[in-house]
Amino acid sequence: MRLLDEQYTKTPFYGVLRMTAYLRRLGYAVNEKRVRRLLRLMGLESIYTKPKLSIANCENKIYPYLLRDIEITNCNQVWGTDITYVRLLRGFIYLVAIIDLYSRYVVSWEISTTLENDFCVTSLERALKQAIPEIFNTDQESQFTAKNFIEILLSKAIKVSMDGRGRAFDNIFVERLWRSVKYEEVYLHDYRSVAEAKERLGRYFCFYNNERLHQSLNYRAPREIYFC
Repeated sequence: MRLLDEQYTKTPFYGVLRMTAYLRRLGYAVNEKRVRRLLRLMGLESIYTKPKLSIANCENKIYPYLLRDIEITNCNQVWGTDITYVRLLRGFIYLVAIIDLYSRYVVSWEISTTLENDFCVTSLERALKQAIPEIFNTDQESQFTAKNFIEILLSKAIKVSMDGRGRAFDNIFVERLWRSVKYEEVYLHDYRSVAEAKERLGRYFCFYNNERLHQSLNYRAPREIYFC
Protein backbone atom coordinates (compact mmCIF):
# COMPACT_ATOMS: atom_id res chain seq x y z
CA MET A 1 0.00 0.00 0.00
CA ARG A 2 2.92 2.33 0.73
CA LEU A 3 4.38 1.71 -2.74
CA LEU A 4 0.97 2.08 -4.40
CA ASP A 5 0.43 5.39 -2.61
CA GLU A 6 3.78 6.79 -3.73
CA GLN A 7 3.37 5.61 -7.31
CA TYR A 8 -0.21 6.94 -7.51
CA THR A 9 1.01 10.38 -6.43
CA LYS A 10 3.56 10.29 -9.27
CA THR A 11 1.27 8.69 -11.90
CA PRO A 12 -2.43 9.07 -10.99
CA PHE A 13 -3.33 7.80 -14.48
CA TYR A 14 -2.07 4.27 -13.67
CA GLY A 15 -4.89 1.77 -13.41
CA VAL A 16 -4.93 -1.71 -11.87
CA LEU A 17 -2.99 -3.36 -14.71
CA ARG A 18 -0.15 -0.85 -14.68
CA MET A 19 0.03 -0.81 -10.90
CA THR A 20 0.23 -4.61 -10.90
CA ALA A 21 3.00 -4.53 -13.50
CA TYR A 22 4.84 -1.86 -11.49
CA LEU A 23 4.82 -3.98 -8.31
CA ARG A 24 5.89 -7.09 -10.22
CA ARG A 25 8.84 -5.19 -11.68
CA LEU A 26 9.89 -4.50 -8.08
CA GLY A 27 9.76 -8.23 -7.34
CA TYR A 28 6.38 -8.47 -5.59
CA ALA A 29 4.29 -11.54 -6.47
CA VAL A 30 0.89 -9.82 -6.65
CA ASN A 31 -2.11 -10.36 -8.89
CA GLU A 32 -4.62 -7.88 -10.27
CA LYS A 33 -7.30 -8.91 -7.77
CA ARG A 34 -5.13 -7.98 -4.79
CA VAL A 35 -4.02 -4.66 -6.31
CA ARG A 36 -7.63 -3.74 -7.12
CA ARG A 37 -8.68 -4.54 -3.54
CA LEU A 38 -5.87 -2.44 -2.04
CA LEU A 39 -6.56 0.54 -4.31
CA ARG A 40 -10.23 0.44 -3.35
CA LEU A 41 -9.31 0.19 0.32
CA MET A 42 -7.10 3.26 -0.04
CA GLY A 43 -9.76 5.17 -1.97
CA LEU A 44 -7.51 5.57 -5.03
CA GLU A 45 -8.88 5.65 -8.58
CA SER A 46 -7.03 6.33 -11.79
CA ILE A 47 -7.95 9.63 -13.45
CA TYR A 48 -8.99 8.41 -16.88
CA THR A 49 -12.68 8.17 -17.69
CA LYS A 50 -13.95 4.60 -17.38
CA PRO A 51 -17.16 2.77 -18.28
CA LYS A 52 -19.82 2.91 -15.59
CA LEU A 53 -19.34 -0.35 -13.71
CA SER A 54 -21.69 0.20 -10.78
CA ILE A 55 -25.13 1.67 -10.16
CA ALA A 56 -25.08 4.98 -8.30
CA ASN A 57 -27.25 5.49 -5.24
CA CYS A 58 -30.47 6.88 -6.68
CA GLU A 59 -30.92 9.03 -3.56
CA ASN A 60 -27.69 10.91 -4.25
CA LYS A 61 -28.06 13.59 -6.89
CA ILE A 62 -25.10 14.29 -9.18
CA TYR A 63 -24.62 17.98 -9.94
CA PRO A 64 -23.04 19.41 -13.13
CA TYR A 65 -19.45 20.63 -13.30
CA LEU A 66 -19.60 24.45 -13.08
CA LEU A 67 -15.94 25.45 -13.35
CA ARG A 68 -15.35 24.91 -17.05
CA ASP A 69 -14.36 28.23 -18.67
CA ILE A 70 -14.92 30.12 -15.41
CA GLU A 71 -12.26 32.65 -14.41
CA ILE A 72 -11.59 32.53 -10.68
CA THR A 73 -10.83 36.11 -9.66
CA ASN A 74 -11.37 36.36 -5.90
CA CYS A 75 -11.32 34.54 -2.59
CA ASN A 76 -14.39 32.54 -1.57
CA GLN A 77 -15.57 32.42 -5.16
CA VAL A 78 -14.83 28.69 -5.42
CA TRP A 79 -13.88 26.13 -2.80
CA GLY A 80 -12.79 22.60 -3.63
CA THR A 81 -12.48 19.44 -1.57
CA ASP A 82 -11.17 15.91 -1.84
CA ILE A 83 -10.09 12.91 0.24
CA THR A 84 -6.67 11.27 0.15
CA TYR A 85 -5.02 8.27 1.78
CA VAL A 86 -2.30 8.87 4.39
CA ARG A 87 -0.13 5.98 5.48
CA LEU A 88 0.95 5.30 9.04
CA LEU A 89 3.82 3.10 10.17
CA ARG A 90 1.17 0.46 10.76
CA GLY A 91 -2.15 1.15 9.10
CA PHE A 92 -3.56 4.23 7.42
CA ILE A 93 -6.03 7.09 7.74
CA TYR A 94 -8.00 9.29 5.37
CA LEU A 95 -7.55 13.04 5.07
CA VAL A 96 -10.09 15.54 3.73
CA ALA A 97 -9.29 19.18 3.03
CA ILE A 98 -11.28 22.18 1.80
CA ILE A 99 -9.26 24.71 -0.18
CA ASP A 100 -10.02 28.16 -1.54
CA LEU A 101 -9.05 27.85 -5.20
CA TYR A 102 -8.04 31.48 -5.70
CA SER A 103 -5.66 31.80 -2.77
CA ARG A 104 -4.83 28.06 -2.28
CA TYR A 105 -5.68 28.63 1.40
CA VAL A 106 -6.70 25.45 3.24
CA VAL A 107 -9.87 26.58 4.97
CA SER A 108 -10.43 23.35 6.87
CA TRP A 109 -9.20 19.76 7.13
CA GLU A 110 -10.01 16.61 9.09
CA ILE A 111 -8.84 12.98 9.36
CA SER A 112 -10.65 9.68 9.85
CA THR A 113 -9.90 5.98 10.16
CA THR A 114 -12.88 5.11 7.93
CA LEU A 115 -14.47 6.44 4.75
CA GLU A 116 -17.78 7.22 6.40
CA ASN A 117 -18.58 10.86 5.59
CA ASP A 118 -18.79 12.17 9.16
CA PHE A 119 -15.30 13.68 8.99
CA CYS A 120 -16.17 15.40 5.70
CA VAL A 121 -19.27 16.94 7.26
CA THR A 122 -17.24 18.07 10.28
CA SER A 123 -14.66 19.73 8.02
CA LEU A 124 -17.38 21.44 5.98
CA GLU A 125 -19.19 22.80 9.03
CA ARG A 126 -15.91 24.15 10.42
CA ALA A 127 -15.06 25.82 7.11
CA LEU A 128 -18.46 27.50 6.79
CA LYS A 129 -17.96 29.19 10.15
CA GLN A 130 -15.18 31.20 8.48
CA ALA A 131 -16.83 32.14 5.18
CA ILE A 132 -19.43 31.16 2.58
CA PRO A 133 -18.21 30.36 -0.95
CA GLU A 134 -20.23 31.02 -4.09
CA ILE A 135 -19.43 27.58 -5.57
CA PHE A 136 -18.34 24.37 -3.85
CA ASN A 137 -16.63 21.81 -6.10
CA THR A 138 -16.28 18.10 -5.25
CA ASP A 139 -15.89 14.80 -7.03
CA GLN A 140 -18.74 12.28 -7.26
CA GLU A 141 -17.69 10.11 -4.33
CA SER A 142 -20.45 9.07 -1.95
CA GLN A 143 -19.02 11.12 0.92
CA PHE A 144 -19.80 14.33 -1.02
CA THR A 145 -23.00 13.30 -2.78
CA ALA A 146 -24.61 12.16 0.49
CA LYS A 147 -27.75 14.03 1.51
CA ASN A 148 -26.34 15.26 4.84
CA PHE A 149 -23.37 16.88 3.04
CA ILE A 150 -25.31 18.45 0.15
CA GLU A 151 -28.06 19.83 2.37
CA ILE A 152 -25.54 21.89 4.32
CA LEU A 153 -24.36 23.53 1.10
CA LEU A 154 -27.84 24.16 -0.23
CA SER A 155 -28.96 25.64 3.10
CA LYS A 156 -26.31 28.34 2.59
CA ALA A 157 -27.37 28.97 -1.04
CA ILE A 158 -24.02 27.63 -2.28
CA LYS A 159 -23.87 26.34 -5.86
CA VAL A 160 -22.75 22.70 -6.00
CA SER A 161 -20.31 21.62 -8.71
CA MET A 162 -19.09 18.06 -9.28
CA ASP A 163 -16.22 16.71 -11.36
CA GLY A 164 -16.81 14.18 -14.10
CA ARG A 165 -16.36 10.65 -12.70
CA GLY A 166 -12.78 9.47 -13.01
CA ARG A 167 -11.54 12.97 -13.94
CA ALA A 168 -9.32 14.00 -11.04
CA PHE A 169 -7.86 16.90 -12.99
CA ASP A 170 -11.23 18.68 -12.90
CA ASN A 171 -10.19 19.31 -9.31
CA ILE A 172 -6.55 20.02 -10.17
CA PHE A 173 -5.92 22.51 -7.34
CA VAL A 174 -6.72 19.90 -4.68
CA GLU A 175 -4.61 17.33 -6.53
CA ARG A 176 -1.67 19.75 -6.34
CA LEU A 177 -2.31 20.20 -2.63
CA TRP A 178 -2.13 16.45 -2.12
CA ARG A 179 1.19 16.27 -3.94
CA SER A 180 2.59 18.97 -1.65
CA VAL A 181 1.26 17.26 1.48
CA LYS A 182 2.65 13.87 0.43
CA TYR A 183 6.11 14.94 -0.74
CA GLU A 184 6.74 17.70 1.80
CA GLU A 185 5.30 15.98 4.89
CA VAL A 186 3.86 12.45 4.72
CA TYR A 187 6.67 10.73 2.82
CA LEU A 188 9.28 12.27 5.11
CA HIS A 189 7.84 10.71 8.27
CA ASP A 190 6.51 7.40 9.51
CA TYR A 191 3.58 8.34 11.73
CA ARG A 192 3.33 5.87 14.60
CA SER A 193 -0.24 6.72 15.54
CA VAL A 194 -3.33 8.60 14.45
CA ALA A 195 -2.59 11.23 17.11
CA GLU A 196 0.92 11.80 15.75
CA ALA A 197 -0.39 12.05 12.19
CA LYS A 198 -2.97 14.64 13.25
CA GLU A 199 -0.38 16.69 15.14
CA ARG A 200 2.16 16.70 12.30
CA LEU A 201 -0.44 17.38 9.61
CA GLY A 202 -1.73 20.28 11.70
CA ARG A 203 1.77 21.73 11.79
CA TYR A 204 2.17 21.23 8.06
CA PHE A 205 -1.11 22.96 7.16
CA CYS A 206 -0.13 25.86 9.42
CA PHE A 207 3.13 26.12 7.49
CA TYR A 208 1.34 25.68 4.15
CA ASN A 209 -1.15 28.46 4.83
CA ASN A 210 1.12 30.94 6.56
CA GLU A 211 4.66 30.44 5.27
CA ARG A 212 4.88 28.28 2.14
CA LEU A 213 5.56 30.50 -0.87
CA HIS A 214 3.66 29.65 -4.07
CA GLN A 215 5.05 30.52 -7.46
CA SER A 216 1.50 30.88 -8.81
CA LEU A 217 0.82 33.48 -6.08
CA ASN A 218 3.87 35.55 -7.05
CA TYR A 219 5.82 33.94 -4.21
CA ARG A 220 3.37 34.81 -1.48
CA ALA A 221 1.78 32.53 1.11
CA PRO A 222 -1.95 31.61 0.81
CA ARG A 223 -2.86 33.52 3.98
CA GLU A 224 -1.50 36.75 2.49
CA ILE A 225 -3.97 36.41 -0.38
CA TYR A 226 -6.94 34.99 1.50
CA PHE A 227 -6.95 37.66 4.23
CA CYS A 228 -5.80 40.62 2.19
